[in-house]
Amino acid sequence: MFIDIHVHFRKYQTILRNGKYTYSTPEQLLKRYDELGIEKAVVLPGGGPECRIQAQSEEEVLEICRKYPDRFIPFCNVDPRSVTNSPDAPLDELLIYYKQQGCKGIGEVTANLPFLNPLVQNLFRHAEKVGLPVTFHIAAQIGGAYGLYDDPGLPQLERTLQRFPNLCFLGHSQPFWAEMAQLETPADRYRYPSYPVKKEGVVPKLFRRYKNLLGDLSAYSGFNAISRDIDYGVEFLNEFQDRLFFGTDICPPDTPTPLVDFLKKLRDEGRISKSVFNKIARENAVKLLGLT
Repeated sequence: MFIDIHVHFRKYQTILRNGKYTYSTPEQLLKRYDELGIEKAVVLPGGGPECRIQAQSEEEVLEICRKYPDRFIPFCNVDPRSVTNSPDAPLDELLIYYKQQGCKGIGEVTANLPFLNPLVQNLFRHAEKVGLPVTFHIAAQIGGAYGLYDDPGLPQLERTLQRFPNLCFLGHSQPFWAEMAQLETPADRYRYPSYPVKKEGVVPKLFRRYKNLLGDLSAYSGFNAISRDIDYGVEFLNEFQDRLFFGTDICPPDTPTPLVDFLKKLRDEGRISKSVFNKIARENAVKLLGLT
């Protein structure tokens, strides 16, 4: 029923702090998927030094995806500082190699650098050249966070969308989806706004203006974006039905997945059609990633 556009796992059970699991194993994840009705998923290798746990190799992800080829789809996570840590680094060499190994995209990009940093722009330039979509995480600050930095109103993202019109960007994370509505204060980017969409924010405006912007609805941030004001959320789902993607962002084995039941409820109540549900649940992913 569903294709998950955004998930993480580790080959071995990972416990980071307070005795809590940080990531699922592939087998734990598949058990959850069988319960939830998720047929397959895009696996995003763990990020760089800003993240809480050591970066994960593409090779680990490829190994597991080859073990379960009908369930897992690999992305590669090439850090913009790779190779030579310079704005002319030949990142296309890495991207071409991983594409040949079966990777269908890039991400999740978590380097805590501004979107318009030359290193980041170099990554996007090569991604467009090689023809791989990019999933990004936005941070609301530099330092003490992971993800590409942008200002309120997402001006750096907009300039990037302009510069790379043939590169598909999957928008994700709290500071991105918080801007479904006009922010009451910039600090709302650090949390999950619960107030209704009285006035549209920059995200739907960017969707209308830039066809290369796609929506990764994973994690609580994506769920909150379309559920905080259900009437507006339904309008958004219907308007951008061809560019939105179901996702979970499961990390620990018990990560909540409220989007599953929410989308089913909207379908069963007739607020979105079966066609819209199917596009968001799986068909858009099939088209974007060239799945069969």
